[in-house]
Amino acid sequence: MDFLVFLGSARDSTPPRPARLGVRVTTMCHRLLAARGHKVQIIDPLDLDLQDIFKPHFAFAEGRAPEALNELAQAITGADGYVMVSPEYNHSMSPALAHLLNHFGASRFSWKPSAIVTYSAGQWGGARAAMGMRGFLSELGCLPVSAMTHIPKSQEALDAAGAWVADAESWDSYVGRTLAQLEWWAEAASRQRDEREAAATEVFASDPSQRNAP
Repeated sequence: MDFLVFLGSARDSTPPRPARLGVRVTTMCHRLLAARGHKVQIIDPLDLDLQDIFKPHFAFAEGRAPEALNELAQAITGADGYVMVSPEYNHSMSPALAHLLNHFGASRFSWKPSAIVTYSAGQWGGARAAMGMRGFLSELGCLPVSAMTHIPKSQEALDAAGAWVADAESWDSYVGRTLAQLEWWAEAASRQRDEREAAATEVFASDPSQRNAP
């Protein structure tokens, strides 16, 4: 199956040290998903240069959207599921991740699952951010699976290459529970999309009024 791992950090500076702990976390997720036989792509906001783009992809006239948005829109549409990796900012999800995802209408993500993976340099592992992410991702259309992953003191848990510093088997098992649920729901959703596409409920594709009551 095809999965996208979204890196929810656009920070590329020091301090803090080490910089961009999210790179370690997304690399770890990529490794574990690939080991399960899946095709995996990491989506890094720093590769997309979207800092000055505030217009949603669906709001551009045909053929006028930046190529970076077009390519990501196609990747989102073609994926079977998503891993959303986020640090915690003021007890909520990363603004970089929200900014990136908000470029796309819910129809891009609909009928597919997501997994929440959070991290922090402190003791809570981003767990408070994960609570808000549940509602955000549900509204986006990619319902999060129940098992979440939280990595406290991620600078100590993972090395710069995304490998566990200690207790690798236990960590792989812990993260694997989340990924196993993601895999299960992605396979089920894929079958449903193939079998019942014509009966699917209309989703928000171009205009927010499509969600309005009569």
